[in-house]
Amino acid sequence: MATLGRFAKALPLLLVSPVVIVISLLALLLTDLVWKVFGRRRLPVDSRPRNTSASVVIPNWNGRDLLEKYLPSVELALAGNPNNEVIVVDNGSTDGSAGYVRQHHPNVRLLALPKNLGFGGGSNAGFAEAKNDIVVLLNSDMRVREDFLAPLLEGFSDEKVFAVSCQIFFSDPNKVREETGLTQAWWENGGVRVRHRDDPNIQQLYPCFYGGGGSCAFDRRKFLELGGFDHLLKPFYLEDTDLGFLAWKRGWKVLYQPASVVYHEHRGTIGKTFTRAYIESIIHKNFLLFLWKNIHEPWRLISHFGFLLPAAMVSLLFGESMERTNLIAIAKAFLQLPGAMAARWRARSLGVVSDTEAFRRPMGGYFHDRFRTLPARPGRLRVLFISPYPICPPVHGGAVFMSQTCTELTRSTDLHLIVLVDEPKEIPPHKELADRCGSAHYLVRLEGQTRSFGSVLPHALHEYANGDLEWLIHRQIYLQQIDVVQYEYLPMAQYRGEYRQIAQFLFEHDLYFQSIGRQLDHMRGAVKRLAARYEYLRALRYELETIPLFDATQLCSSANRDFLLQFAPELAAKTAHRLRAGITASNYNFQPAGRTPNTMLFLGSFRHAPNTEALNWFVQQSLQHVLAECPDARLIVIGSDPPPRYSLPDFGDAIELRGYVDDIQAPLTECAVFVCPILSGSGVRVKLLESFASGIPVVSTRIGAEGLASKDGEICRLADDPREFARAILDLFANPGEAEAMARRARAEVERNWDMPVLTQALVKEYSRIVASKRRTS
Repeated sequence: MATLGRFAKALPLLLVSPVVIVISLLALLLTDLVWKVFGRRRLPVDSRPRNTSASVVIPNWNGRDLLEKYLPSVELALAGNPNNEVIVVDNGSTDGSAGYVRQHHPNVRLLALPKNLGFGGGSNAGFAEAKNDIVVLLNSDMRVREDFLAPLLEGFSDEKVFAVSCQIFFSDPNKVREETGLTQAWWENGGVRVRHRDDPNIQQLYPCFYGGGGSCAFDRRKFLELGGFDHLLKPFYLEDTDLGFLAWKRGWKVLYQPASVVYHEHRGTIGKTFTRAYIESIIHKNFLLFLWKNIHEPWRLISHFGFLLPAAMVSLLFGESMERTNLIAIAKAFLQLPGAMAARWRARSLGVVSDTEAFRRPMGGYFHDRFRTLPARPGRLRVLFISPYPICPPVHGGAVFMSQTCTELTRSTDLHLIVLVDEPKEIPPHKELADRCGSAHYLVRLEGQTRSFGSVLPHALHEYANGDLEWLIHRQIYLQQIDVVQYEYLPMAQYRGEYRQIAQFLFEHDLYFQSIGRQLDHMRGAVKRLAARYEYLRALRYELETIPLFDATQLCSSANRDFLLQFAPELAAKTAHRLRAGITASNYNFQPAGRTPNTMLFLGSFRHAPNTEALNWFVQQSLQHVLAECPDARLIVIGSDPPPRYSLPDFGDAIELRGYVDDIQAPLTECAVFVCPILSGSGVRVKLLESFASGIPVVSTRIGAEGLASKDGEICRLADDPREFARAILDLFANPGEAEAMARRARAEVERNWDMPVLTQALVKEYSRIVASKRRTS
């Protein structure tokens, strides 16, 4: 009944909203068309402000009690420099605010306005009266720390700085820090989302999307050049967001200064005067007007209007949310459409970079790339290494590649790690590696964040989509002044940036679409096969579109590269192999003889589906043939998360499930034969490289040995038929001399072509080459 009541009440707005939305869109597009014919872009002429003093402007409306509390802290902070000044702009208060300032604060300049011009209008009047190049705008409910001013002034270090924002704490330390001064914004579902980040790791000047209007220093000349706070957004809220976005589009910078600390009694004036419902209605309306003024890329504008009516309907059905608009906000914004068109014209005339670029530049990585001049040939590369899985201990093949690559990289680069883990307990094993790195940060990955069936992006990407990870990557690029970003596995490709000076590499541990494709024939159930085919098509499309965007993509083997080039020959120049897939051969004790007779070793993490599939195939179709001729043969299965014993055929003591072991080198030097019955997947099997290095003879399927061996008996035995696979094992049992000779050839192959120290030296040279190439042309 409540829903029906809301529908009945909203019916008139619901009927006219489609017309209102279409008219608004056409009006804004018409404004753009006319501007392109008659408009003129005003280019900035930038100069650095004098940062030795400041004018502090405090807008006030009926906030005498707040001035009594907090104005003394401002005067104290500015004392000692006669060029500093405090200006209180009284917006027609009726509570005696102006008289209080005159009587009790004679050193404060009072600008008494005859009527309330709102936050924006009052602030603009204060800026017009200020005598200094830098104006600090403070809410009347803001208490400042005595040393807050100097760090703000230091932030104006070059001619591009528009604003420097304070770090904000609430006066009540028990309140959640919804407001910090470290602002962030992004485009989502046809609109802009904004938030404050609470990141204690940032202890230096850092880019932010906008400076909070009540706790920020501005370059006065630039502020006036932008027109100040726009009366379109009166009476309050989003004026500062609007001004920050305009500044970024003007090619300027907005910075956050954590050393400048202020304390806020949130909504000290507004919250006492207006109801929460009214405040939220203004915010909803102003978000629309912000977009109608500032979003000039047609695809974004059309996307925005496409989301308006569905979002309003959801609000009508399920209740209001600050994340989406409503019918009343659309109607109120429409009533201000002429003003929005005029503001849009002014904004187009001021903008010198695109919407997309303006959204990017406040992000740490892009700021580092766009505003810093980076050396063409850094003395020692700074590398950011991003892994979607734990690296230590190396319980799966990819972790072996990553851990040994990272160990080698620490010898010749400044390495910084970002590692995703499933649980906090997975962090401590990384300590030894982390101690060798410049920094190491971990993020506990959240499962099931999004559903992806209707998306054109692969499920693997949705599974790892995480705003906190994106923030962390950008933060580390900025703070550590990164030269190279190394992304591990396809899901991390979604965090690639459009960088001009930073080199970006993707290591495809396996070709995802190839791996999915090879699993299709082994899947049971029509629904599973249909879902897998859909995922295959999504993966194929995404990989072929994404790989060219990286400076280089590393593949495990020439076989993987050849397979990829069948689909996209033009990628030849962007792909390389034999730079990442390898092991440090000297870490493995080579023992080609003296092994326990008639023992077989299966190794692999059973979180990886191809390992489970391989073990099932071997024990159900091949092992019986081994036991028929060699009844005392034993299969030792090692790997995390092993299958339950009851799920395997009952061969008595012939199968031993050991599960995870800390050190695999002991079984690699004890067992007589290593079995690799892999039927699907892609990439190079680390377990084979480790077996070759340890001297254990190997029997593998051809897919299992792909990229390593193609000739049966040269460095390992190859067989795809269950009986032939068993025969190869039995031959090695019966002929230890031939087995040892093959094992020696395999060890030589690893030392010659797959030794990690040699590969990593080549990798670092490739890093340096691409960094130098990008910076010569940027």
